[in-house]
Amino acid sequence: MFQDMNKAFSQSMEPFKDLVNIQTKMLEELTRQQMACTKSCIEATIQQTKEMQNCQSPTELMELQKTYAKKLEDTLKDASEHNLQALGEARSEMERLTQDTFDAFASKK
Repeated sequence: MFQDMNKAFSQSMEPFKDLVNIQTKMLEELTRQQMACTKSCIEATIQQTKEMQNCQSPTELMELQKTYAKKLEDTLKDASEHNLQALGEARSEMERLTQDTFDAFASKK
């Protein structure tokens, strides 16, 4: 009897375990992407600082600053797109899991 109850409980908790796994995978991906974005921004800042020392005129400095701002903008835009993609994939997996779970309960009636 206890084994049957334990088996039923484990089966009923399976969707929640899957949900936790989906969320964990999503958070790991978001963290990886954010770390890469932060690294890229830091590297761009270091490069900008090194190149500023070679500027001979205000025009060169302005061009360097424009290039730096564009690089940061591209980096942040890319990170945003990847973050949205990871969130979208997690959402799709959660929707599929939810639908499969509802279908399983509906078939038991």
